[in-house]
Amino acid sequence: MVADREGGARRRPGRAVAYAALGVVLLAGCASMPDSGDLRDVESTPRQDTGVRVFAMPPADGAGPGEIMQGFLEALTSDDPEYDTARKYLTADAANTWRPERSATVLANGPTIETDCGPSGREETNSVTCVLAGTRVATVDAQQAYQPADGTYRKKLHLTKNPKSGQWRIDGLPDGVVMGKSDFQRNYTSVDKYYFASDAAVGAGGQPVAVADPVVVRSKVDPMTQLVRSLLHGPTAWLRPVVRSSFPTGTALPKDASGLSPDDQNKLTVPLNLKPSQVAASKCTEMATQVLFTLRNLAPTLEAVELRGTGGDRLCELTEERAETVAWHGASKRPEYLYFIDGKHRVVRMPTGSTGTGSVPVPGPLGEGGKGLQSVAVSRDEHTAAGIGDEGRSLYVTPLASGGSLGEALVTSVGATPDERLTTPSWDARGDLWVADRDRHHPRLFVMDPDTEKPEQVAVPDLSGRIKDVRVAADGARIALVVEKDGKQSLLIGRIQRDDGTGQGMSVDGLRSAAPDLEQVSAISWAGDSRLLVVGQEQGGVQQMRYVQVDGSTLDGPAPGALTSVKAVAASEDERVPLVAYSEDGIVRLPSGAQWQKVDKDGTAPVYPG
Repeated sequence: MVADREGGARRRPGRAVAYAALGVVLLAGCASMPDSGDLRDVESTPRQDTGVRVFAMPPADGAGPGEIMQGFLEALTSDDPEYDTARKYLTADAANTWRPERSATVLANGPTIETDCGPSGREETNSVTCVLAGTRVATVDAQQAYQPADGTYRKKLHLTKNPKSGQWRIDGLPDGVVMGKSDFQRNYTSVDKYYFASDAAVGAGGQPVAVADPVVVRSKVDPMTQLVRSLLHGPTAWLRPVVRSSFPTGTALPKDASGLSPDDQNKLTVPLNLKPSQVAASKCTEMATQVLFTLRNLAPTLEAVELRGTGGDRLCELTEERAETVAWHGASKRPEYLYFIDGKHRVVRMPTGSTGTGSVPVPGPLGEGGKGLQSVAVSRDEHTAAGIGDEGRSLYVTPLASGGSLGEALVTSVGATPDERLTTPSWDARGDLWVADRDRHHPRLFVMDPDTEKPEQVAVPDLSGRIKDVRVAADGARIALVVEKDGKQSLLIGRIQRDDGTGQGMSVDGLRSAAPDLEQVSAISWAGDSRLLVVGQEQGGVQQMRYVQVDGSTLDGPAPGALTSVKAVAASEDERVPLVAYSEDGIVRLPSGAQWQKVDKDGTAPVYPG
């Protein structure tokens, strides 16, 4: 078993991986395109991990349609902030109306260009129409949100020859852009911006709960300024129904703002169009927290944020240490213990930072055995545990404290086999406990409020299939579901809509795929604010373990080391914590920079809190 995790795909702040962004104006590669001939793939530019910025050349005098197309494509893959060079390949009218930021389409390879571009009319020799085609893998919308896609891409570009100058230019092209996947990964980076769960507070002080909203930005074109503008514009459409921003509506950077970066004291100053009288101190602190959490994606050493209003008036300043007290943030909560079920069907635990293999039973009835436990979940504060016993029929909840008894089961299933009964339960930060009943005749999703411990059935209106596994995000705003349909098991992400007082109850809405190329997903665990560790296989492939983003984008970099026959995995939002898995070797652990290590040959069902 091989397992070097150092520098791998575990997405620490500042190790953002290359994806795409708002303003991605990329029609993929740079291969030459003759004016006649067969269809030809314009290959994506070879990937180069370099900090050197690339700028394109303007059109050459007398260039033909093929050269104009080639130069335009080269300009689109450059680091020109406003695509000024690319616009030189367009007519004046087209350059003024083209809106590259409205969308981006990512193709499996560079787009195929119809090189024998036909005349637009029988006797018209000064205009041609060319077609770009390919297989779609993703789109990026005007909000910089990534979404997997499929199907055929086919768009027309029209070129004309100016009768006075004799120069060919593109005078008709669609808004948005298209590019090959390689260029997409080379030029753009995926980052999280942060908002607050709209109806959740944690702890005695009522801390708001930070929720990650992944977007993509151009990695070499003033990314920090791009990201702040995106944060101020508000959450993406998918997440908006369940989060809020502390920035007043209309808050923006000055139009000429650029080059935002920390100073030599690792403090970032952000100018805003606000007056001090418009912002209460508590709201300003939350605003600064959103900025600090967001920009640590790109500047992991960022220690403080200062917000300034119109005229340079100081609004507030916030340190990194203070930000962690202002909002509850899953990635900053290091779990104290790893938990699993030992060979005696007891719940046992071992310190997260332990390098040994010793474990001890948890205090309370779950550490005593006797209920034939199959799985367990521990609350985020590590004060309470939920166990699935009686061959998957019963859910018990009990404090992790000496004494007491399990009491009555809070949820029961009458499924025919253990695989058709209750899933492993899952907790969010507010203390809600989630579990699904896999009964083929009566499948259901439940949530239990920590105060009442009364199960409430949750509606999943877009669900097509049967839930096989459940993992709620720490923020309580998003949930990962493994759903079985027609013999396939896929990974879906939904947003949690809580009862707004209308009596509609709780629901999981907006289901979308997070791993569209996997058709058998056998195990999942949250492994960051917007990332999951997934065990599954592609069509006709073998089992693999890898990281995926909640928006469906694929992370760049190596996956965890190979491990055979994985039945369960455990990761944490705190990415410093070792991965743990249950495989044919029992419980195994993967510390950073090491190989898989055996922990307990008889252990099963490993979990971190959550």
